[in-house]
Amino acid sequence: MSDVTAVENLVKKHQELKKEIAKVIVGQEKVVEQILLSIYTGGHSLLIGVPGLAKTLMVNTIAQTLGLDFKRIQFTPDLMPSDILGSEVLDQNRNFKFIMGPVFANIILADEINRTPPKTQAALLEAMQERAVTIAGKQYKLNRPYFVLATQNPIEQEGTYPLPEAQLDRFMFAIELKYPSIEEEIQVVKSTTTDEEVQLNTLFNAEDIIAIQHLVRRIPVPDNVIDYAVRLVNRTRPGMEGSLDFVNNYVDWGAGPRASQNLVLAAKAHAAVHGKFSPDIEDVKAVSLGILRHRILKNYKAEAEGISEERIVAELL
Repeated sequence: MSDVTAVENLVKKHQELKKEIAKVIVGQEKVVEQILLSIYTGGHSLLIGVPGLAKTLMVNTIAQTLGLDFKRIQFTPDLMPSDILGSEVLDQNRNFKFIMGPVFANIILADEINRTPPKTQAALLEAMQERAVTIAGKQYKLNRPYFVLATQNPIEQEGTYPLPEAQLDRFMFAIELKYPSIEEEIQVVKSTTTDEEVQLNTLFNAEDIIAIQHLVRRIPVPDNVIDYAVRLVNRTRPGMEGSLDFVNNYVDWGAGPRASQNLVLAAKAHAAVHGKFSPDIEDVKAVSLGILRHRILKNYKAEAEGISEERIVAELL
């Protein structure tokens, strides 16, 4: 199959997938789109939203429609790294045997990831970056495709542990979920208070997702689009030559090179699902907020004046 045909097939399958997810998830089209873009490119996503916005249900539904092995980890203050990764135990013959933890799956839902201390949060770092975990000096490879979709509640900050910057940078997208509209909420209430069960169809499998990831990486990108993406990321960094006064006044740290890589990859996937065979600057702009939001560190002045990350990104575009 040629890449042109593969992209045309992806457009159809992507639309079918969104319809299937919409059987369970009402609205939130932009959120679903960003999660799917991260899956098509092999990235991880952080979902930020108040309780009751179906973050967990959304991840579970997407895992079902993609035909991937799914595990949920509920993060709590007493969770230990071995609870996630697994541990070695003595069997009846007094030999050490490795018992795999829940990290061994295709999609990991890290529920309320900021509720556990940094030691346990960091247990996911190697899995996210290397697609492998090391236990007792031995490295175990994880099955591909592999995604960590983490959820975070922005309201309750008592007894929580903010994610370290190094771990935040590993998430391709930080996706903010907002309240549904009144019409959408009416639809949610109608569909969730009946005795009907929704049957979801599985439209992909692991091999299909891996093939899509390779297809996205083969999509050619014009030099001017890469140049725009890199310059956009560079403009988030205060104190650099040509930095905007707005950034110098309100930003402590800007995005790193991983943001440039993710912008280009996400722009490729965004172009592909919209039937384009090469991304343009509009595709970079379409994915820029989700990729830059969590990589811009505001200063106290921005906090005091109520300047949001969205406002900073909007000033840069």
